[in-house]
Amino acid sequence: MMLKKNDTVKILAGKDKGKTGEIKEIISAKNLVVISGINIVSKHEKPAGNKKGGIIKKEAPLHVSNVALVCKKCKEAMTPKVQISDKGVKTRVCRKCGETVK
Repeated sequence: MMLKKNDTVKILAGKDKGKTGEIKEIISAKNLVVISGINIVSKHEKPAGNKKGGIIKKEAPLHVSNVALVCKKCKEAMTPKVQISDKGVKTRVCRKCGETVK
């Protein structure tokens, strides 16, 4: 998976198509990402202990194939390529402008 926490991504499919957001959580076992403020769903919860019940709004996970990394320099969605330095360090690089993605 080429995505990391706090990366800015663009949504490619679904009800929030075209929006951008920051990755809040990665579920690598299922190839899912949770993006802050994107894919908001209503969830019914029962009260438990000191927690109130009712209908709450929360972010649902999206599949990795439905998001694309956004380059900070050229501000476009892209698939990064991996460059390996002489020391063996892998870095993600934008295919369009050549900028290193942190």
